[in-house]
Amino acid sequence: MENQFDLIIVGGGAGAFAAAIKANEYQAKTLMINAGLPLGGTCVNVGCVPSKNLLKVGEFKFHAQHHNFGSINIPDVQFDFPRAIDEELQTVAELRQKKYNDVLANLEHVTLLEARARFVSPHEVEARGQKFYGDRFVIAVGSTALPPPIPGIEEVGYLTHIEALRNKQLPRRLLVIGAGPVALEFAQMFRHFGSEVTLVVRGSMLYKKTEPEISDALEEYLKQEGITIYKQSQVKRLRVERGQKIATLFSDGRETEIAFDELLIGTGKTPNTSGLGLDAAGVAINEQHAIRVNAWYQTNVPHIYAVGDAVDLPKRLETTAGKEGSFATTNLLTGVNKKKIDYDLVPAVVFTYPAVADVGILDEQVGERGIQCYCGTVYFDQLPKSLIIKDTRGAIKMVAEDKTNRIVGVHIVAPHAEELINEAMYILRARMTIDDVIDSLTVFPTLSEAIKLAALSFRTDISRVSCCI
Repeated sequence: MENQFDLIIVGGGAGAFAAAIKANEYQAKTLMINAGLPLGGTCVNVGCVPSKNLLKVGEFKFHAQHHNFGSINIPDVQFDFPRAIDEELQTVAELRQKKYNDVLANLEHVTLLEARARFVSPHEVEARGQKFYGDRFVIAVGSTALPPPIPGIEEVGYLTHIEALRNKQLPRRLLVIGAGPVALEFAQMFRHFGSEVTLVVRGSMLYKKTEPEISDALEEYLKQEGITIYKQSQVKRLRVERGQKIATLFSDGRETEIAFDELLIGTGKTPNTSGLGLDAAGVAINEQHAIRVNAWYQTNVPHIYAVGDAVDLPKRLETTAGKEGSFATTNLLTGVNKKKIDYDLVPAVVFTYPAVADVGILDEQVGERGIQCYCGTVYFDQLPKSLIIKDTRGAIKMVAEDKTNRIVGVHIVAPHAEELINEAMYILRARMTIDDVIDSLTVFPTLSEAIKLAALSFRTDISRVSCCI
């Protein structure tokens, strides 16, 4: 039958696309139904790709004038913000074509339908007025930015990461609400571009998904660059007064007013499950509207699996969505649930500069696992490479199991921490101990030596060791 498929994938982002590639390997007749963002979803269109491009532009601009080398003086840096946006959008278009459209064209068993899908029964979806039957399903519909319910927010208007990546008018004063990767990255990005940036954080830590020492160090670096940070604070009201946008903050037990030109929301996302007809399929969701799945991405309906930002799993990243999509399809098409992710081994990064990168468990989580913590923090003013390049910003905290000395967590804030954390991931994956790392040989001088230095700090006073150790 023309409208009958072995597998129907609902979505078109990283999770859906990985599912399609895997389904094609199994030669399963597959229909991928995509709506909303163009093919590639959040990451390539309005997430990883464009934001990292603009973050790098901002780094070059800012650090051309703010560095520690007295021999270099660049008094005036010319910057064309609208051109930066144009170049970013061109990069997005090129990657979307090469990594998604061109790849899809070579998937002979996969058909793409650009439409909004809705379940009408456990085995049927409706799209473009037609019904499509699927033996099996993978749902990978992603998520959408969720603005907080602040009085006056619609009156003053706001940007999400999507609009901020396309807006060619550089705001003079930017107010950012949130404490996740989007809020932190965009706050620094626009500060580097030249905006006056105020960041409002509800909690006592700037970034709560890392160690306190790492969060505190990042906070200090952002303040040094001129970002104003309000912690344990909340935007209570927003208004426009005499053409001026005003935010009323509750901070330190009192109200404070801040004038701003643009508001950027980085407070979280909501799964795109509304309107999918999940009730018709019998698929269960939780209180946050995320699809409930087991460790193998299977919903309560045996032939329907779900992955990515729309599910209730620990980490919502492009990398996890893609791997979940691939694993879910393997489990679904083979009929055997074997493939799953160990989320403790998945690195997560905030692409500020210095970046924050984490893999494994936190100090405070060790007790929950029934083990004793053996932890230590090393700052990069002890690292030869940092001294050589005159940038000693950075810290690394290593978490080990007390009895075995096995390393179970590495948490870093440093230039290029997004690269360093991959080495730490392999250390955890190989179940290496502190002494395994100490006995390894690394390239000198490198920033990645910080991982060895952190291990060495458990055994000796690193302020007394030579470079050759």
